[in-house]
Amino acid sequence: MCPVPRTAEGAAGSRPALLLAMGPGIAERLLTEAHRHRLASLTRTDPRLVAHDLTAPPPAVATALAEAELLLTCWGATPLDERVLDAAPQLRAVVHAAGSVKHHITRACWDRGIAVTSAAAANARPVAEYTVASILLANKRVLHARHRYRQVRASHDWHEEIGSGGNYGRTVGVIGASRVGRRVIELLRPFDLGVLLYDPYVGAAGAALLGVEAVPLDELCSRSDVVTVHAPALAATRHVIDARRLALMSDGATLINTARGSLVDTDALLPEVVSGRLHAVLDVTEPDVPPRDSPLYDLPNVVLTPHIAGSLGNEMHRLADEALREVERYALGEPFAERVDPAVLNRSA
Repeated sequence: MCPVPRTAEGAAGSRPALLLAMGPGIAERLLTEAHRHRLASLTRTDPRLVAHDLTAPPPAVATALAEAELLLTCWGATPLDERVLDAAPQLRAVVHAAGSVKHHITRACWDRGIAVTSAAAANARPVAEYTVASILLANKRVLHARHRYRQVRASHDWHEEIGSGGNYGRTVGVIGASRVGRRVIELLRPFDLGVLLYDPYVGAAGAALLGVEAVPLDELCSRSDVVTVHAPALAATRHVIDARRLALMSDGATLINTARGSLVDTDALLPEVVSGRLHAVLDVTEPDVPPRDSPLYDLPNVVLTPHIAGSLGNEMHRLADEALREVERYALGEPFAERVDPAVLNRSA
């Protein structure tokens, strides 16, 4: 039988049973003591019990899963397939305290009418902040100045050497009007920058509402001083930045990727950054960890970070705050504010 939304009448009668389900060590970083107390006040749960593997759960987890009306998930959650769902006959909703739900929400969840909500909007904020900081520093030619200052270690005519730098009137190309892409656009508004957008689902009118100019992808690459990638990882977006589009970028331009490594053809990017023609800020790569001998680690015109643009440290508490707001809405019989629509998952992260 398909689960049904919790009603206000039901919410008044009892607190919903909830089980935490996520990878080892995640709950300790996600939840403060205040979060755990809040969970215990809103639901029937053991805030110390965390299910790391729902396929072969220990007795305490199996009992909690059988009673759970809600799962609170995060990174490393077990895929909720038919077998797991059969062991959770009361399950009606999954509150995901992170971004994409594609790793653990299966077709079986949608077939059973289980409601799913995600903290993707909250997780987009630090990614966008990382991106905007990178854009401003890239246009200021900070990487080059840092590298050359280490070499020179003396007074020097920096205006002569990096006189082409600066943010005034530069053009930023945003690929993808995703949550992160839209947040980047919003955060760039106070600066004297032109912003181009490529997104096949956003036309000229939609772009105008965002205050940007919609252009074809090739034009975006050729006109932008900085190209920043915020599209989902789909078959259609694999290597969307390939050798041809890298060649369209002007000398000295910067490529930023905080989305997924598969969107950029790393083999095509390497000669462009090794030669120094292009700069890059890469928080994600393909493979996830480059080989130990990859030039990306040492090139002065490349910033390589280990997928840290998303929620990190105390930023994870924002995810918990958003998840608990959704748990509270459910407990009160109210609709989720950030419900995931399965119809758009084929074109979202």
